[in-house]
Amino acid sequence: CAIAQWPVPVSQKDLRKWLGLANYLHKYSANYAEMARPLTNLPKKDAVWSWTSEAQQVFEAIKSSLQSAPILALPDEERPFSVVCHASDFAIGCALLQVDAEGREMVVSFQSRQLKAAEKNYPVHDKELLAMKYALVKFWVHLLGQKPFVIYTDHASLRTATSSPHLSQRMAQWLSFFAEYNFTVEYKPGKQNVLADALSRGQITSWHIWPT
Repeated sequence: CAIAQWPVPVSQKDLRKWLGLANYLHKYSANYAEMARPLTNLPKKDAVWSWTSEAQQVFEAIKSSLQSAPILALPDEERPFSVVCHASDFAIGCALLQVDAEGREMVVSFQSRQLKAAEKNYPVHDKELLAMKYALVKFWVHLLGQKPFVIYTDHASLRTATSSPHLSQRMAQWLSFFAEYNFTVEYKPGKQNVLADALSRGQITSWHIWPT
């Protein structure tokens, strides 16, 4: 396929073209933002071009991820949705899920982005909440309204975060946004929450996805 045959970039212009394609396709790849982070500064005009072994490894990893990405399901607005989200030190990621008529859990979409400089200084708790907010923004067309849905997290304290009396100023500002959605937060430890663990590591190798 075109992705497998894409040549190794030899200039900033080449890399910009590659990242343009990868950015367009990233919804098919879990944790793309975290994976692509080492390449993002290379296309800048003031950056010195240097294609290192790390850059080559990242390039190959992105190609592999895009080629082996699971087939995404078409959303069915008559069925409930659920969300998995996760934050790392450098990026946030999320996935919109839905169980089909045969009881199989399907991925509808992946989304991810790198953390901004200020966001990298957030405590872990707030990074996880930022990932939750990011998921709601990205998937609002399916989630906003009265239909209830579940957000799965591997961060136990998020279950009561929106009702805690000890809120950061940042979290207090987010409360009105969260209030527009009808969701509950359920905790799944990382070892049981396969997709959240994969989002944090940039790996989807054993997640069971079936075509529609």
